Amino acid sequence: QVQLAESGGGLVQAGGSLRLSCAASGRAFSSYDTGWYRQAPGKDREFVAAVTWSGASTYYADSVKGRFTISRDNAKNTVYLQMNSLKPEDTAIYYCNSDVDYSSRRPFGSWGQGTQVTVSS
Repeated sequence: QVQLAESGGGLVQAGGSLRLSCAASGRAFSSYDTGWYRQAPGKDREFVAAVTWSGASTYYADSVKGRFTISRDNAKNTVYLQMNSLKPEDTAIYYCNSDVDYSSRRPFGSWGQGTQVTVSS
């Protein structure tokens, strides 16, 4: 079982940037494709970005493509989400998942507690 802890959220103005981190402990986190998801108030949780276990390939939701960058440092058991040009519609709780099916973007692994991102207009 892997435990995840997201951090880096906060309040930012539209056009600003944030960098989220997802630190893992437990089983071999670095052997699994990993992803970020988000859930806005009153909405279902949605896929944001995924990265393969090696970090060689990434995939993004259309809504964040060109603005967000997912990366990982397996030596630190950490996955990152760099978010630039933030928009009010990016406001949500952001979660990482420890085991994502890269082709379908479906999450199968553990969830962290999430980190709140609020973008003001």
